[in-house]
Amino acid sequence: MKILDWYILKKFLSTFFFVVLILVLIISVIDFTEKNDDFIEHSVSTGEIFGYYFDFIPYIANLITPITVFIATVFITSKMAGHTEIVAMLSSGISFERLIVPYLIGSVLIAVFSFFLNGWIIPNANKDRIAFEIKYVKKPTNYDERDIHLKIAPETYAYMQSYNNRSNTGNRFTLERIANNELKEKLTARRIEWDSAQAKWTLKNWTLHTFDGDKEKFEKGIERDTTLSIKPKDFGNTFGLYQTMTLNELNDHIDELRSRGANDIPIYLIEKYIRYMSPFSAIILTLIGLIMSSRKRRGGSSLQIAVGFLLAFVYIIFFIFAKSLAEVNSISPIVAVWFPNIIFSLIGVVLYKTVPR
Repeated sequence: MKILDWYILKKFLSTFFFVVLILVLIISVIDFTEKNDDFIEHSVSTGEIFGYYFDFIPYIANLITPITVFIATVFITSKMAGHTEIVAMLSSGISFERLIVPYLIGSVLIAVFSFFLNGWIIPNANKDRIAFEIKYVKKPTNYDERDIHLKIAPETYAYMQSYNNRSNTGNRFTLERIANNELKEKLTARRIEWDSAQAKWTLKNWTLHTFDGDKEKFEKGIERDTTLSIKPKDFGNTFGLYQTMTLNELNDHIDELRSRGANDIPIYLIEKYIRYMSPFSAIILTLIGLIMSSRKRRGGSSLQIAVGFLLAFVYIIFFIFAKSLAEVNSISPIVAVWFPNIIFSLIGVVLYKTVPR
């Protein structure tokens, strides 16, 4: 790398980390102000609060990385353009394509670091962060739903009249296996209990009907152990569950949900695709920020910075809109997650045609 590359890369990374630091501090102060009453109400110790924000800060920093890298790019490039540094570089024979190199290197470094943070490090930190929020901020959850219907396999359906997540017991349990629109098995029990020692369910006062055409087989008993693909955690507080899973755990959980024929798979698929999309968005937004702010304009760089914030806001709107559609199964999760990057890549190509050479 040449001296000029190091000069741009240093300014780019230092500005990026400075913007991240400022925004994270502002967000943390606002968050603390909102949660302070909960901390006081539950007599949370200073050590616990610091531990919570030790996990909270990396989560927020990584969350805003695509936007902050875009803002940092617009800020430093517009400043260099305002001081005619960009014009001097191009006049000395450096092509615009060559000018992109240090920005590309910096954005790739940020993207790779963000990917590993988002895939493994932050989810492990989120385990403590989410647990803290459930304990002190969110209200305790009692599973009080009635007439619970669950699809636990492609052809298997479970029903419980009620479930108590404190004792991990369910009442009036039914398990049915239906193939080709025909009922093959029906297992009923007055009560179902979770055996934590053996990690199995125990049925109390059960009956089993097995159907084979016109033939029916009937069995009954007082107690029976059975293994189901549902666990007590499926009836617990699922607040932020997907955020606490590493990429490997997320893949395993998606496979488990698919084997059960569950309906809430899109939520976890969206999270998975976001973890791959987010690093690429940092690269795309860096290049767009460079392209749109490399021209020197009268009146200084304030207009370019303002336009940068506007485009960042539009990107967020696109992302939220597409994600909402995916969550209600209106569009494919992978299309929804990549939609903002596709649109902004096209915007980047259009803007590139206007760059001064």
